[in-house]
Amino acid sequence: MTTQLPLALRWPRRQRFEHFHAGANAAAVAAVQALAGETDAPWIYLHGAPGSGRSHLLVAACQAAHAAGRVVQYLPLSTLGDKATALRGVVGSELLALDDLGAIAGDRDAEHALFDLYNRAKADGSALLFAADATPSQLELTLPDLRSRLGACTQFALKPLDDDERRAVLKAQATSRGIQLDDSVLDWLFSRYARDLGALLALLDRLDQASLAAQRRITVPFLRDFLRQADDPPT
Repeated sequence: MTTQLPLALRWPRRQRFEHFHAGANAAAVAAVQALAGETDAPWIYLHGAPGSGRSHLLVAACQAAHAAGRVVQYLPLSTLGDKATALRGVVGSELLALDDLGAIAGDRDAEHALFDLYNRAKADGSALLFAADATPSQLELTLPDLRSRLGACTQFALKPLDDDERRAVLKAQATSRGIQLDDSVLDWLFSRYARDLGALLALLDRLDQASLAAQRRITVPFLRDFLRQADDPPT
């Protein structure tokens, strides 16, 4: 069965374009936005390390296209059991976002299914948006024609935000909520809690609720106790 997110209410609140902090990825973001809004925009292949925002941009594109009245589907391939059947079952999408392409590498049936899907999408005038942790040439695909098709897409290498950029985003998000995060708190967090920006923002959500409930400021002792009680110890 194909994993879909067809309704706006099912899209994660944070995974929208306005919540994506581009940093060095501005060109990639602009291209994905264009693909979400234009039927003739080039197909895109995003690649980057975990935490670089690949899935965020795919889901954001689906949300934007859905809001514009287009039929969309999002397939997180790494979570699907029978990947070949899922790929063959895709029909009627005007925008299809395929995440974690590396999950089908070496699965000849799934690779052929994706190759056929690629050709069908071309014939139907649909748009495809791909994401993986490596370039098409670096994926261990057994089907050369599929590697060639993927390589023909417009490719962008996504770069995660550096520590200074993540600190700035986290501090700005805290300020917008009326939370004061002292530099000492951020120093402690970034030296002991190595997480991507999405996880840090999710942690900020939880800290906001906990500090309000306890009527306490977020200090290093409060943060340490919170993580210990939440069974989410720093690294």
